[in-house]
Amino acid sequence: MRSLLALLSAVLLLVLAPFGLASAAQAAEVLQVRSGTLLQVGDQNRNYSVQIACIEVSAADNDQATAWLRSQLPRRSKVNLRPIGQEAGVIVAKVQKLGSSSKNMGNNIGNDMGGGLVDAGLAQNSCSGSATS
Repeated sequence: MRSLLALLSAVLLLVLAPFGLASAAQAAEVLQVRSGTLLQVGDQNRNYSVQIACIEVSAADNDQATAWLRSQLPRRSKVNLRPIGQEAGVIVAKVQKLGSSSKNMGNNIGNDMGGGLVDAGLAQNSCSGSATS
């Protein structure tokens, strides 16, 4: 009985492993930082405009926020998008940088770009009752 269970487990692992690896390898890639809250990202052959969720950047801080995002997300950086909605064809999502730790992220854990902007004093949290990370 145990050998049959072990055999079934091994077969399941071999069958399902390629699917798990494929999804992990297909992160979105930053193509351009357009403003302090707007990114152009791509995955494979599609491009998306992505508004960073749960933050507001004032007009006075927009240039600094844009520069900060560009330093954190250079072209071709891999990001994880957690969509929470859509506005006028623009995806609204929480954006998390994948890979090595971001520089100047302060105490924000997880490389969350919205939380990093708030920590840097360049944005305000606009989601009532929830954190940006």
